[in-house]
Amino acid sequence: MAYTLFVIEIISAFILAATLLYRYGDCYRNHILVTVSVLIAWTFSFVIMFILPLDVSSTVYRQCLQEDNSTSPVVFQTNVSSTESPVPGHCQKPWSYVPDSVFPNLWRVVYWTSQCLTWLIMPMMQSYSKAGDFTVKGKLKSALVDNAIYYGSYLLICGILLIYIALKPGVYLDGPKIKAIASSASNTWGLFLLILLLGYALVEVPRNLWNNSKKNYTLTYSYFKIAKLSTDKCEAEETVDDILDSLNSVIAAVGPGHPLHRHVETIVQKLPIQLRDRLNSRVAPERPTPPSFKSLVNLHKKTIKALHVLQRTETQWGLMLERIMHLEDVASNARAPDRRFQHAFHTPRPRLHRILYPPILEWYWECLLRPYFLKSLAVVTGLLSVAVVWSEVTFFCKKPVLSIFANIVIAAKDTYNYAAIVSVSTLIIGYMFYCAYSTVLKIRVLNLYYLAPHHQTNEYSLIFSGMLVCRLTPAMCLNFLSLVHMDSHVIKQRIMETYYTQIMGHMDVLGIIAEGFNIYFPMLVVLLCAATYLSLGSRLLSLCGFQQFVGDDDLTTDLVDEGREIVKRAHTGLLNDVDSDYYVTPSPDRVGSYQTEPYRGLGGSYQRAEVPYQDIDQRFGDSTLPSIRTEFEDRRRDKMTMPPRGLFDDV
Repeated sequence: MAYTLFVIEIISAFILAATLLYRYGDCYRNHILVTVSVLIAWTFSFVIMFILPLDVSSTVYRQCLQEDNSTSPVVFQTNVSSTESPVPGHCQKPWSYVPDSVFPNLWRVVYWTSQCLTWLIMPMMQSYSKAGDFTVKGKLKSALVDNAIYYGSYLLICGILLIYIALKPGVYLDGPKIKAIASSASNTWGLFLLILLLGYALVEVPRNLWNNSKKNYTLTYSYFKIAKLSTDKCEAEETVDDILDSLNSVIAAVGPGHPLHRHVETIVQKLPIQLRDRLNSRVAPERPTPPSFKSLVNLHKKTIKALHVLQRTETQWGLMLERIMHLEDVASNARAPDRRFQHAFHTPRPRLHRILYPPILEWYWECLLRPYFLKSLAVVTGLLSVAVVWSEVTFFCKKPVLSIFANIVIAAKDTYNYAAIVSVSTLIIGYMFYCAYSTVLKIRVLNLYYLAPHHQTNEYSLIFSGMLVCRLTPAMCLNFLSLVHMDSHVIKQRIMETYYTQIMGHMDVLGIIAEGFNIYFPMLVVLLCAATYLSLGSRLLSLCGFQQFVGDDDLTTDLVDEGREIVKRAHTGLLNDVDSDYYVTPSPDRVGSYQTEPYRGLGGSYQRAEVPYQDIDQRFGDSTLPSIRTEFEDRRRDKMTMPPRGLFDDV
């Protein structure tokens, strides 16, 4: 019975991580090492989130036992090996209590596995996945060179820091002190990243929920997004066209007997069937220049990246188009007298789906209940955000205790309400996880790292997300312990330590910035939240030419009108290509994908992809959704009249 909740939490963490990995990754195409590594990284991060509240309740019980032992002086536990507990008096044992050796062993496994993944294994895998070499040896060499440059910069910074510390009078460096400095540096980096993410998400999460409850706003914003996606889509297609031109010249220069011919064939095999047909239909240049091996490696690397970007933009385009069509259906059905939801395009659904979600129920949910549900969630998350911000600002105050979460945990301690401690702690840390990681899932860094749903995330972005989660989770959990006054190094009081802080360390930052940190740290949270609430970042990017959805300015209005026109032409294209009674909406898992032999990744092998709905694909042509080639999109290609693409569109 004691292990019941513990085991349930572990299983829940694994299921949540596996579900997210299934949604964003493609387990059939990605290499098994990538899938397993990312699954372990995500699972261990969620394990910390679920198990840490149990560690907090266990610490409260152990502290009660220690205080109840009046026959011996109070001994504050600072070593994990001190696991013996006195005979309980008035202390109530939590039903979720597990033996004292469980948490230390679990945290050791989680800590060292996460550190190995985020600092050794995943960086190598990430560099390997983007390498353009044609052999395993060549890819390993490129990965080692990339990581040597990456870690060389880290070592340079660490060396300067160690020299600075060593030159300070009265300071002697030894092994434990160097380890503490490394832990402090990691905590400092993770803490500042956490505050940047929370400063945005604590405001944006409730605001997005509230805005999504407004049908007109959501539809207008979707028009704006699809207008910008059309630019990304055109740019991705132009990049692939340039790749095809380069490949055409290379193929003409490298014949079947050429030493580099097999490498050229490797690059060509990466192309989808449709792109191969376009490549074969091109006229070869008269006097092609023979390529070098190095230029082929660079071309291979560019081809992998260009195909990933094209596939992702096609996926985003198709999903956004389907979303807009659904929102238009909701708007048109809002005044339906029969209160039965009707779709503009007939979409066959499974029998069970039709039984459990009939048109009447769909109408009541989409047109009546969903807006109120989203507004209720917006109010709840808004109150949680206010509580988090207030606790971040006041967590360093010991007398009186001003942190809301610390007061709740202290009140639960006094009544030995372990269920309340676990529930409140899980709610707090779960909301902080959601805010931080929902931003990670949406952020797009230079159009390279991006988690696209419906199995469209490439290996490079999956590995990057796994590394980021492993590095961010410890700082977030230590920050949570500070909010509930369970970190003695922050509140400067001698208290019973959790097993987590005994293994992971404390929320100690670098000594260079330690002085006054408790003053400037909460100020940063407040300033970031205020800037996000006022949309200062979006307005600044808009002024710099990176167009954002900032309201009723002329350029935003033009893009909204442009998106509306794109969707109108998409409707026309669908109606012209397929009769409405025959039309079947392709599965979202297939939107933007190609009928091809997908790139296996680290293994370098290829497998033929199964292609359902072949009759529909034949009628549609090269892409899953009809390719909307109009003079309107041709005008979008003119870079002189349109603003540059925003680097942080989703942030």
